Amino acid sequence: MQPSDIPEPFSGDPAGDAVSLALAKAEAVAATAASAIVIGSDTVVFDDERQYGKPQDASDARAMLASLAGRVHRVATGVALVSSTGSATGVSISEVEMTALSEEQIAEYVASGRPLDKAGAYAIQDEDVPTVATFEGCYCGVMGLPLWTLRRLLVNASVACADPSDTYTRCAECPERG
Repeated sequence: MQPSDIPEPFSGDPAGDAVSLALAKAEAVAATAASAIVIGSDTVVFDDERQYGKPQDASDARAMLASLAGRVHRVATGVALVSSTGSATGVSISEVEMTALSEEQIAEYVASGRPLDKAGAYAIQDEDVPTVATFEGCYCGVMGLPLWTLRRLLVNASVACADPSDTYTRCAECPERG
């Protein structure tokens, strides 16, 4: 995938941006694999003031984490399914309260390198660094691939797939289940 294949973030519509980015990724791969069913996903973190993509560098990651620390924000993860018969998209939006991380915690986390490829510079699954105090919505959506949203797209495309809660017990309680 070439950088020119991906739309310029951000339009001001976080959910729409997440879906557009996911679709661009899936279409770029599908163009090289005509008979495949391709899944794309992308995440945008946002609050009332700005949208956060992936940090450009460690300094940007520190600034993002400092800005989000102790505050409520939202996470939109777009999912796209592209095949030779067409495409379909969906989006998962969750509300997250980030832990009030100290400057030292932020510095150590950024030094680990893990925040550098994450929208908003954090990962809910990094349990050794308690970045998320609370959340409402889909854990998997905050992580970057909302399994219930993906399952709906696959089922609608007549692709057999497992129930996410058969593999991940946390999915049985997901508000997006259904």
